[in-house]
Amino acid sequence: MNGPLRAGIAGFGVVGKRRREVIDQRNDMKTVAVCDRTLGRNGTFDDGVHYFDTYQGLLGEELDVLFVCMSNDIAAEVCIAGLNADLHVFCEKPPARDVAETQAVVDCHAERPGQKLKYGFNHRYHDSVQDALAILRTGDLGEVINLRGVYGKSQLITFDQTSWRTQRDLAGGGVLLDQGIHMIDLMRLFGGDFTDVKSFVSNQVWGYDVEDNAYALMRSEKGVVAMLHSSASQWRHRFMLEIGLTKGALTLSGILSGSKSYGAETLTVTYRDDSDHGDPREETTRYNRDPSWAMEVAEFADAIFDDGPISNGSGADALATMKLVYDVYCADPDWRATWGLYIFDQETQS
Repeated sequence: MNGPLRAGIAGFGVVGKRRREVIDQRNDMKTVAVCDRTLGRNGTFDDGVHYFDTYQGLLGEELDVLFVCMSNDIAAEVCIAGLNADLHVFCEKPPARDVAETQAVVDCHAERPGQKLKYGFNHRYHDSVQDALAILRTGDLGEVINLRGVYGKSQLITFDQTSWRTQRDLAGGGVLLDQGIHMIDLMRLFGGDFTDVKSFVSNQVWGYDVEDNAYALMRSEKGVVAMLHSSASQWRHRFMLEIGLTKGALTLSGILSGSKSYGAETLTVTYRDDSDHGDPREETTRYNRDPSWAMEVAEFADAIFDDGPISNGSGADALATMKLVYDVYCADPDWRATWGLYIFDQETQS
């Protein structure tokens, strides 16, 4: 491939503009065109970047990669269109409104093994998460016993987001699909795949037709148990993931974000000792930078140039995480019946 990768951005809102900042800081990638329906027309910005009000117009440009930052109802459609246009595709989370739409993208990509498909599970790239994973992989703290996670914000619509997130036909789900999916993804990263799921899902706080609270208890085939609370009534925004191990613990607290509302990002490492009497030695590290956006774009670019695998946020990752999100929805029989949801297993849906 000669010259920098020519990037198009479908969806030029807050996230799309942030992606452009990262792209344009690289010397092997450049933004050549964007689209957003709010632009209302086609044209050219002062810096020469073309803009369109439809993704079809964007795909008429000469591109190498497509960044999809669209609403959930159209994300899968645009990913498939990008793949069919012979582009490498990077899509924000969630991958789609449901498992079937995600599966359709993965199936399309399977027919194009030379193209890269990556999903933006951004939290994997935070320094605290990377350090915790490195410690876990040494084996010094033993095996994972359990995980406890809380990820919550005070409303369904926050941080200049738009109201489509409260509409089931557009969003597919509420706080679990929009934000809690990050915690689900991290729980899979640290604890493996969960096969036994119990849940309560509710929309009784805000009354929209998507959930504002989801409570889940999950167990893997190896016996690792995870407890999750995903909330849109967490009045003080909170991110916390505790990973209990046979020889200690790892506690992730706070997450650096654009809103700066989740508190300081820290990793506390607990070292169990038979003589500590329940008061073990702990070490806490505080993180003051967020390299995650640049790191995940770098991995995407490296995979393209080196024809290497997507190690984080692959289509398989996205599909497995979406299936687990859906398992949480469907494990509550009342929620499943109310919204006519159906369960996906490994091969078929019922």
